[in-house]
Amino acid sequence: MKTLIEIHVLQNFAPSNLNRDDTGAPKDALFGGMRRARVSSQCSKRAVREFFSEQVREGVLGADELAVRTKRVYQAIADALAGKRDLVESLAKAEIALSYVKLQAAEGGKTQYLLFLGRSEISALAQTIDEYWDQVVAADESDAEKPKGKAKKAAANSAPKEVQARIESIFNGGKAIDVALFGRMLADMPEKNQNAACQIAHAISTHAVEREFDFYTAVDDLKPDDTAGADMMGTVEFNSACYYRYAVVDWEKLVENLQGDTELATKGLHVFLQGFVEAEPSGKQNSFAAHNPPEFVAVSVCSNAAPRNLANAFETAIRARPGESLTRKSVEALATKANALHEAYPRTCHTFLLNLAQAELGGFGVEKASLNEVLDETLKAVRG
Repeated sequence: MKTLIEIHVLQNFAPSNLNRDDTGAPKDALFGGMRRARVSSQCSKRAVREFFSEQVREGVLGADELAVRTKRVYQAIADALAGKRDLVESLAKAEIALSYVKLQAAEGGKTQYLLFLGRSEISALAQTIDEYWDQVVAADESDAEKPKGKAKKAAANSAPKEVQARIESIFNGGKAIDVALFGRMLADMPEKNQNAACQIAHAISTHAVEREFDFYTAVDDLKPDDTAGADMMGTVEFNSACYYRYAVVDWEKLVENLQGDTELATKGLHVFLQGFVEAEPSGKQNSFAAHNPPEFVAVSVCSNAAPRNLANAFETAIRARPGESLTRKSVEALATKANALHEAYPRTCHTFLLNLAQAELGGFGVEKASLNEVLDETLKAVRG
């Protein structure tokens, strides 16, 4: 049986610039023929991963239950060997060991691209290098003269088979919750790629938006009193939007990625759902302080069903008249679309929701008083 956990969030942000493009403007997109505010899925994932790190500091998650995305894996391995081995030698051994699995160093002691590795994978690499210290040796110097592809192959072929097999076995995701959820690609080791258990949509506004501009000036505090004018000026673009946010988690895939550890998968699912609701993009928040929690959250646990993004509830942009709540109208449009799709394409789902907007839902889901209650009921439904 396949179990999907879907989460739908409506969140109205005050004026802000949460996620910028290459010009510094808020990201946007055309949808339903209208310009919409947008927050990219990558931005949302980053915010959730930052939330995970906070959970480590609060003792909810263990540091070894998460991953790091870095080009500085050699340094991370050397740091793990600090106090046991010489730093310079550890860095050299780390480069040699990873070359056995075709991961090559670039300039500056970094890998050629970002690696998304569980902290336990890094610890295991350090332990293996320490254990096989004298066997981790560079390939023949003549191999450095060979073309890049052949040099990689030569490095791998020169590795002691026992060491190479041990290192290859380490790249299994390390039971890191964020790797299990978001997946990873290792270009030089495609057989070690991990398909994501989670999909996150780009958040879009339920209504049309136009960019606005904030003209600002700054004055030198120490300039003479008889000197007039600003010492710096410019503009910052911003908008204000009610976003529809959606994500879906494949429960069986999450358990598989975590090597069958259902307890860890349950904890990971809970922290992800909480983070998806509570984590905020950090873009320009020092300038705008748009800290606005969602006023509507719906979580559905569905069996043997296809995922269902409800963004088309807003294909016709929502418009609120004076005195009407844009958020409430958006929630009611979402519930109407969800109910209509359920009539046409029935699914077996249990839906639990938080309705601070006090919208009319037409029987869509079971309302709860708090996010904690929503998450508790969700996990009960997942566990069956």
